[in-house]
Amino acid sequence: MRVNLTVNGRPEAVDGVWEGESLLYVLRERVGLPGAKNACEQGECGSCTVYLDGLPVCACLVAAGQAEGREVRTVEGLAGGERLDPVQEAFVECGAVQCGFCTPGLLVQAHDLIERVGEPTDAEIREALAGNLCRCTGYEKILDAVRLAAARKAAAR
Repeated sequence: MRVNLTVNGRPEAVDGVWEGESLLYVLRERVGLPGAKNACEQGECGSCTVYLDGLPVCACLVAAGQAEGREVRTVEGLAGGERLDPVQEAFVECGAVQCGFCTPGLLVQAHDLIERVGEPTDAEIREALAGNLCRCTGYEKILDAVRLAAARKAAAR
């Protein structure tokens, strides 16, 4: 089957999609965007989080056919050309990136939180990122990065 969708602002027509294929597989293997990671395949770790019509979802749980005619924004789509999104910059500056496997999902969730809330409290940050598992950072640097990105975005308004 063919799936027509918009990925990071560009129309994509993906042919040969099989019935049980996930949006994650389509993005990584057919569209060539490896940012969202394939870890648990059960929606438990958050590594595959992308925006689907403006809402964060675990791409491993979305059948590719469900994305027909819809908009997908991946971690690659957060950056504006060569310039990183402020949340991406903050993750680098704060040392919130270690092995990088969880990072794409955390970035999408943090980006969504800042867009919705502006300057979230620590409790709001923890709640928003609760579905994203990280084995390397201990989370403190991730919290620092979200706080920094939110403060910078607020200052730019």
